[in-house]
Amino acid sequence: MSSVDTAWLRMDSSRNLMMIVGVWVFGARLAYEDMARLLEERLLAYRRFRQRVEADAIGYQWVDDDRFRIDRHLKRARLRGAGSDRELQRFTARLAAQPLDPAHPLWQFHLVENYNGTSAMVARIHHCIADGIALVRVTLSLTDAKAPTVPRSDEEGEAAELESNPWVPYLKPITRGTVAAIDATGTLVTKSLGVVANPERLADYAQVGSRLVRDTLAILLMSNDTPTRLKGTPCGRKAIAWNDPLPLDEVKAVCRGIGASVNDVLLSCVAGALRRYLLGRGDEAAEDCEVRAMVPVNLRPLDEPIAALGNRFGLVPLCLPVGIANPVERVREVRRRMDELKSGYQPIIAYFLLGAAGVLPHAVQTGALEYLGNKGTAVMTNVPGPNETIGMAGVPVTKVMVWVPQSGDIGIGVSILSYAGGVQFGVMSDTALCPEPQAIIDGFEPEFERLVLALAMLPNGLLLGRRLAPGELEHVL
Repeated sequence: MSSVDTAWLRMDSSRNLMMIVGVWVFGARLAYEDMARLLEERLLAYRRFRQRVEADAIGYQWVDDDRFRIDRHLKRARLRGAGSDRELQRFTARLAAQPLDPAHPLWQFHLVENYNGTSAMVARIHHCIADGIALVRVTLSLTDAKAPTVPRSDEEGEAAELESNPWVPYLKPITRGTVAAIDATGTLVTKSLGVVANPERLADYAQVGSRLVRDTLAILLMSNDTPTRLKGTPCGRKAIAWNDPLPLDEVKAVCRGIGASVNDVLLSCVAGALRRYLLGRGDEAAEDCEVRAMVPVNLRPLDEPIAALGNRFGLVPLCLPVGIANPVERVREVRRRMDELKSGYQPIIAYFLLGAAGVLPHAVQTGALEYLGNKGTAVMTNVPGPNETIGMAGVPVTKVMVWVPQSGDIGIGVSILSYAGGVQFGVMSDTALCPEPQAIIDGFEPEFERLVLALAMLPNGLLLGRRLAPGELEHVL
């Protein structure tokens, strides 16, 4: 087991379990036998899903589970009453707080047979098996759609990768070598920067090295974000909520009119929803109020085979400008902060630190990672899913949601996922910090509508191309 995967394995606590939790909603009933057959034929083709974790004198190893049975990992489930959205949310929240059995492979699917007259499925997969991007690709292998193909030309490949991962041009210069070095030893070796191979580019690499040092210090010396009711000591019980999806075409139209990326607009809406939540409970949200969200960044080339699975991603700490009331100014500030993060190497540094933690004594790892984790309030993912409706065992999938785990004392998980022409927003929270995440969800669409209204009031568009006058739009926003 790699040092990074080991770190994820050992990060479980009574407050937060390191499970990726996913929900699939189907358009018709899905038979248990069909799902079991599908998992046996396709999921088990990945050896990791047939292996358990075994500790030895030097660490942890993946070993085949000689007692593997599919019925241990695919469970039938029934919701209370009519099987409403609310009941599915409560069921998923209970599962998110239940540990997986370490005597067997660390994953489990729960097929809900009475959800609103159809079926749904809740997946729990330990983060030590793979990261979210790898698991999305594994999930797609279970669908009836054709497997995604690698674009024919280098230019097409770069365009496709950039569309789903805007960090590509900033990380490519050192990602592959650095990640390989971390995977192999848990340390960052100097030659991963290519200085030995390209001495004539020493000045370029010196500049990169200087930025690496600066970004490393920025992570290690990171200050706390604003103390709000969303920070504190979690209790380990979870609550989950999600919204009806926003039409992706509308989101893209607003982005074009404002002059911002989809990512910038959605992150700004998250900040606005959190602001509404705090103000709605009588809390202050001063202009400098910030909620730091840890955002995973994929370090795995999209055309790389994922047979080995594992974790190949870094984290960047994004401070959401919750204190900014004007939605247009908030988008502007989110874009500025994202541009600043993209110009550095914090995802790779975070990956290195996690790899180093995986070879430290368990107690030292726990203390170090909790120190860094507690600098934030939330973990947030923004995952691009398939543009078209996919099917599983002949049954259409109508909704998909995924949450990555929160570590340390972080008690808020935010999921943004685009699928089949819609943008799905979901929140998983610790009940001690946010007992009703639906209240955060309810603020997401109104914040998007404020941007629509701003665009309508200034039809020339490209709002970010100029500064708004003091008080401009306040009478309508």
